[in-house]
Amino acid sequence: MDSVVCSADELARLFGSNVTNANAAADFICSRFNTSDANFTATRYAVDNTYLLFSAYLVFSMQLGFAMLCAGSVRAKNTMNIMLTNVLDAATGGLFYYLFGFAFAFGGPSNGFIGKHNFGLKAIPSETFDYSNFLYQWAFAIAAAGITSGSIAERTQFVAYLIYSSFLTGFVYPVVSHWFWATDGWASAFNTDNLLFSSGVIDFAGSGVVHMVGGIAGFWGALIEGPRIGRFDHTGRSVSLRGHSASLVVLGTFLLWFGWYGFNPGSFNKILVAYTADSYNGQWSAVGRTAVTTTLAGCTAALTTLFGKRILSGHWNVTDVCNGLLGGFAAITAGCAVVEPWAAIICGFVAALVLIGCNKLAEKFKYDDPLEAAQLHGGCGAWGVIFTALFAREKYVAQIYGAGVNHGLFMGGGGRLLAAHVIQILVIIGWVSVTMGPLFLVLHKLKLLRISAEDEMAGMDLTRHGGFAYIYHDEEETQKQGIKLRKIEPSSTAPNNSSTV
Repeated sequence: MDSVVCSADELARLFGSNVTNANAAADFICSRFNTSDANFTATRYAVDNTYLLFSAYLVFSMQLGFAMLCAGSVRAKNTMNIMLTNVLDAATGGLFYYLFGFAFAFGGPSNGFIGKHNFGLKAIPSETFDYSNFLYQWAFAIAAAGITSGSIAERTQFVAYLIYSSFLTGFVYPVVSHWFWATDGWASAFNTDNLLFSSGVIDFAGSGVVHMVGGIAGFWGALIEGPRIGRFDHTGRSVSLRGHSASLVVLGTFLLWFGWYGFNPGSFNKILVAYTADSYNGQWSAVGRTAVTTTLAGCTAALTTLFGKRILSGHWNVTDVCNGLLGGFAAITAGCAVVEPWAAIICGFVAALVLIGCNKLAEKFKYDDPLEAAQLHGGCGAWGVIFTALFAREKYVAQIYGAGVNHGLFMGGGGRLLAAHVIQILVIIGWVSVTMGPLFLVLHKLKLLRISAEDEMAGMDLTRHGGFAYIYHDEEETQKQGIKLRKIEPSSTAPNNSSTV
């Protein structure tokens, strides 16, 4: 929305020679006009920044969702531990993203690989970024770290959490976000000189940038640590170590659902942008469409998982449905702003099948991820990247990224965008593997990664955090049916009224 300039000289000529002091009148009118125009410009910045801040608050609320989901998905004896790690993901990520991460991600002008300006938010606010941009991007960074914490839950030393979270939010994730989101990133659709077929990657809210990064990092952590004790019996058969609270899982899922309305629609960063002369056609409409596609993908994935797991296991399992719902959200995140609502239904349906298939592969190869985070965010995130390359609509792509960016294969755009997205998947897998894999391996070699078998059996709440979150008996012999909690009432001893003679 460009400002309109009022010229006093041009206005004075319109008054003609009969107008007394035409120049003075023109100056007066233009001064009032320019003042009003400046106020409208300030209002636009205020509206857009308020919208971005509100979206940042929604994304940050997802941390509570992650905490509740993780707490409900682990056994009761590790509840304090997993909730503390979620708190520290946000706190540690806040400092490291402030010091390094935001600069590595968006510190331009820079090269295509990594940003190099604005460390510690130097020179912020500027014409390009305000503090609201930092807050929003920080909320994304800690979401990636929260994904990883779920994969290595119930068996990881506390110091390892601090080290990996700092490294992920301060360096690994920001570099990936620079590649695909910064205006000078080598694969960014916002960069007209990008190296991917002169088109770049359409990963609007981060199926690859956020979900794949967190999921792949969690995959390496869980793989190097190995499965939890009792997860597979001596014959290699899978044994279910169920979380202790389906109620917390459902609560966390709904909080994540709510926060996703900041995660996906909020990624526009601004809302007061008109697309055409029609007063009703603007970015505000695209924001609403993005919320709709997000909703439909999640709902379809939840229902597909419900019936799919019913066929496979014979049960209507609420935990599986919640994971399916989140898998649909992770998948639609890349293309939420550039696809039609009907395409989002296809996205959610396939995402549920991808999640079920990844979980089957995890059992086959004895891979243990307590929250299915690597399968959900890594697998469904990768599908979301491919889905976008197939169904992105030309009109929506042009509105957001401008002319020249390729659209989906199935929408008449050819295969260039699909090729770019396959490259995106490969480079994310490669980058996270060569950074986070060696980090977890070094921690493992230094015996800083996994807790002892004794501590794992007793539970980290007791051995590492000073006590249990609940008073309960952990009956290990009932693991096949999940953890059973039984309240322990304080024992009361009758007073001894007899006296000693």
